Amino acid sequence: MTATKLDTWEEAVQWLRQQPDQQRLVFDAYYDDPILEAAERYWRSGEWSAIREFLPQAPGTAVDIGAGRGIASYALAKEGFEVTALEPDASDLVGAGAIRELSNEAHLSISIAEEFSEKLPFPEHAFDVVFARAVLHHTSDLSAACREFYRVLKPGGRFIAVREHVISSERDLPTFLDRHPLHKLYGGENAFLLNDYRNSIVSAGFKMDRLLTPFESEINFAPYTPEELKAEIGARIAVRLPLIAKATQVLLNIRAVWAIFSRAAANFDHRPGRLYSFVATRPL
Repeated sequence: MTATKLDTWEEAVQWLRQQPDQQRLVFDAYYDDPILEAAERYWRSGEWSAIREFLPQAPGTAVDIGAGRGIASYALAKEGFEVTALEPDASDLVGAGAIRELSNEAHLSISIAEEFSEKLPFPEHAFDVVFARAVLHHTSDLSAACREFYRVLKPGGRFIAVREHVISSERDLPTFLDRHPLHKLYGGENAFLLNDYRNSIVSAGFKMDRLLTPFESEINFAPYTPEELKAEIGARIAVRLPLIAKATQVLLNIRAVWAIFSRAAANFDHRPGRLYSFVATRPL
């Protein structure tokens, strides 16, 4: 298979898995097999550990929107939630077929609904958690999708949308798409302005609890660990300002300094497609 325009997301991921120079990306994106090992690795990852802090103390019902291969569905089920995976793609590699395989191999009960997020096939107040990983930027109508998430969430329930691509202006979108490793093969990628996400979530009725900036949480900067990210930032500063390189690295490893830096960085970080996450609640 060559790097030409492909017909399906499954074909794009298959192409990626065949490229010797892309194996790190395949691993980091959890596209590797066996699928059970990939899902277990995600559940044990720093990203999921950070997400776990925002889950309700008592497990209940959860829907995993745009579940893909089911790695987040697996993680939610491992936490004790009764999970429904919403995934319109039937693919055995990147869709509902993969989730069924994972559910069977892990002996975890995961219900599957092969539908899109803009009109959910669930009654009102069906779930304690609506979870979406890298999903909102794929929606054809962001506001309509958020209204549906609100509708199916119980009062007091938690909406968690993680790893959403953000651009600073519409002019940045072509740059982001050109750099994306799979968009040129299949398409389907997108990014919104930060206010588009925020306004769609709040106007649907949610109370915004946390807006996590790109360097603020491992949810966004995984697969880097905090230590790897600090080292990378320190190395980049050293190239530009070698005289303060050592002092900078020491300062970045001070918790209070890092907390200030990671939040302040959002003011000058304009990388097209940088990742943000959102945690919101449906008021009682």
